Amino acid sequence: MAKKAQSTLINMLLSLTVIAIVASAALAFVNLVTAEPIAQAQKAKKEAAIKAVLPAFDKLEEVTIDNVPCTKAFDKDGKMVGMAVESSTEKGFGGHIGAMVGFDAEGNISGYQILETAETPGLGAKAGEWFQKGAKGDVIGKSPSTELKVKKDGGDVDAISGSTITSRAFCDMINNAYNIFQKGGNE
Repeated sequence: MAKKAQSTLINMLLSLTVIAIVASAALAFVNLVTAEPIAQAQKAKKEAAIKAVLPAFDKLEEVTIDNVPCTKAFDKDGKMVGMAVESSTEKGFGGHIGAMVGFDAEGNISGYQILETAETPGLGAKAGEWFQKGAKGDVIGKSPSTELKVKKDGGDVDAISGSTITSRAFCDMINNAYNIFQKGGNE
């Protein structure tokens, strides 16, 4: 019969060290294997969002304005028909909200797609649909040249029921995107 190892501090530390090294190696391996597919999925999600938020176009051009990734859309004659701006805010109830916001050549909102959110499911997470064309808080076609605000703050945007903080954050994110559009949309 094998002799049982004594339960000493050294033996416990060695055992925990070996377990920690094996667990760390396993996590590093999983991270290495999944990093590329995750990056590809995020890239595909952004590309799909760009196409969804812009008016009809023939050519796209990626640009960076004030360190913000943007995509300009052009027709076959080279005239800009719109711009997609990757926008975000930290003012959501759950913190960070990120979206792709599209504008037509005049600066009207042509669409948006939520890319990242930690908002409450069933409440703030409704932002993905609430402000879309035909929905209660519809902002599509509006011009943020006059700052977008919820009705509770004197604006004309219907807030999500029970999620005023998220609705304010959404308006902030759209306004941020519009400011970027103003800087680069007329170039």
